[in-house]
Amino acid sequence: MKYVHVGINITNLEQSIEFYQKVFGVKPEKVKEDYAKFLLDQPGLNFTLNVRDEVNGNQVNHFGFQVDNAEEVTVHKERLEKEGFFAREETDTTCCYAVQDKFWVTDPDGNEWEFFYTKANSDVHKIGSDVGPDEKAPNTNSCC
Repeated sequence: MKYVHVGINITNLEQSIEFYQKVFGVKPEKVKEDYAKFLLDQPGLNFTLNVRDEVNGNQVNHFGFQVDNAEEVTVHKERLEKEGFFAREETDTTCCYAVQDKFWVTDPDGNEWEFFYTKANSDVHKIGSDVGPDEKAPNTNSCC
């Protein structure tokens, strides 16, 4: 397999192109009146924007990039904050049966993107209201 393909529905092509150019660090490969395609080699991703009259909320749970180490999380967070994005950061958080460092940004239509590094496995799905009394929570933010 060469690329994973993800297509999302968006309402404003110009705003979405601007957002994703900054997140991905590249310009779209193809732009039409109602469509744009980003083709990333690392990670292998064919990502398309498809204009719709209306998008009701986040049509998926979230998207993300798993990186090799905590320093890479920081590099991407600082890069996107310099682009003017608010990054919601979570460090030492338990999520998806793993302990992770991560941050989140949100596109113009409410789709969330996480950049994360997995530090260790965990027997806990997420920290939050489902945490048992004997489970220590390094962070109370939820995920997944």
